[in-house]
Amino acid sequence: MNSSVSAAFADIYNQHWKTLLAIAYHHCRDKAMAEEIVQEVFVSLWNNRKKRHIGNIEAYLATAVRLSVFKQYLRQKRRTAIIEQTAAPLISSHDEEKIFTRLLQQQINGIVETLPAQCRLVFRLSRTEGLSIPEIAQQLGIAGKTAEAHLTKALKVLKLKLDRSCLWALLFFFLY
Repeated sequence: MNSSVSAAFADIYNQHWKTLLAIAYHHCRDKAMAEEIVQEVFVSLWNNRKKRHIGNIEAYLATAVRLSVFKQYLRQKRRTAIIEQTAAPLISSHDEEKIFTRLLQQQINGIVETLPAQCRLVFRLSRTEGLSIPEIAQQLGIAGKTAEAHLTKALKVLKLKLDRSCLWALLFFFLY
């Protein structure tokens, strides 16, 4: 390689890199990105030194930096769009599960409201408060078998009144 070409390139680099860095930073407001863009512009200039005949080096380099900032924005926008596209189904799926769970809970609550008072109370103490059959029996002053019978009745009514049989499996999963 010709040393005069290397020396000329070094002169161009030393004379213009600060200005180009300022231009890049002005457009992207990120020092690391600005430095990377200026570096890319000089690498491209070096790699294409035999192909390009540049009349005004200052205007060429300033335009190259502005275009590189624009390209960087487009790359970032594409990355963000890809991330959003891949994350959206997960978010959507999670939201659907939350909605389905809420609807199922509302349906269960509606069915529980139709139960006789003692049966409803035993069910809520078991499922909402997490009490065992002996604890429920002691708290309500009833026999353990009576508490168990009320809970069994509540679960049978829920099973019969739920719209679809698959909901019974989900109910079993949520409640046990």
